[in-house]
Amino acid sequence: MSVGGGSTADTPRHIPVMLPDVLDALSPKAGETFIDGTFGAGGYTRAILEAGGTHVIAFDRDPTAIEAGAGLVAAFAPRLTLLHRPFGDTAAAIEEIGITAVDGVVLDIGVSSMQIDQAERGFSFQSDGPLDMRMSREGPSAADVVNGFDEEQIADIIYEYGEERRSRAIARAIVKARAVAPLTRTKELADLVLRVFHGRKEDGRHPATRTFQGLRIFVNDELGELERGLAGAEKILRAGGRLVVVTFHSLEDRIVKRFMAERSGKSDQGSRYLPQKNIQVSPPSFRIVNSRPLTPQKGELDVNPRARSARLRAAIRTDAPAWSTAGRS
Repeated sequence: MSVGGGSTADTPRHIPVMLPDVLDALSPKAGETFIDGTFGAGGYTRAILEAGGTHVIAFDRDPTAIEAGAGLVAAFAPRLTLLHRPFGDTAAAIEEIGITAVDGVVLDIGVSSMQIDQAERGFSFQSDGPLDMRMSREGPSAADVVNGFDEEQIADIIYEYGEERRSRAIARAIVKARAVAPLTRTKELADLVLRVFHGRKEDGRHPATRTFQGLRIFVNDELGELERGLAGAEKILRAGGRLVVVTFHSLEDRIVKRFMAERSGKSDQGSRYLPQKNIQVSPPSFRIVNSRPLTPQKGELDVNPRARSARLRAAIRTDAPAWSTAGRS
């Protein structure tokens, strides 16, 4: 995530969140190769390349980000490769281009400020736009979900991914409204949720915030993509390689925390990643760098208030084999 701004290819287009902390955790050195799993406007990628003599393979499933990154690719040729693919594909993608291992992986999870600020993408209700929310511009949109799913499915999505306590009431209101006319605009949905809350804000936030979050995460399978990205990073990082993940809400952070705890041997809770207790546990594949997540400093928040929920976790790859992911859904 970033704070937006206009620029050319030679001028930073945005302020990447927690950039000094990310660079400190990645510790890029000449000759090393890094994965930027969420290219966005290229803030992390540029900083890694400017560290000198480094190579970056950057991923983004948003075709708009790929088009906008052409200038950066040209400016740093041949040290930057930009791939139009989701970061869950990292392991397969780098094998296809003949790379066996990398020295660092950074993932900046969630929607970018560029996407939020483009009303036509439908990620935000701050400006009216089509109810879309698709990062890849492919597949079912948020409008397809609210107009085509049944009431229980909509409520479950808003509750599970948006952590919205009033998901049932919101789902009922959606189904009632769409019986009159389909919901196709962000403002329509935001106003509907506002009416469910009788116009009251919660914690100073618009009451539609959680509903929009839930729909966006579902439409883009963001949590599944994060799990695939973490497993892919484990496969492609060489011993001593660094994994850095910046998240923006509790659902994401819990997945990263759990993954790093399990892979470092610090979790005794059962999960999809761990074998059954009667099977020998694999040796730790990561060593955790910061037991508590890092958060933005006040100076950064003064410049970029959207960074307020950011959490950074980092881990270093050991020489143990990657854990098996067989049986995962």
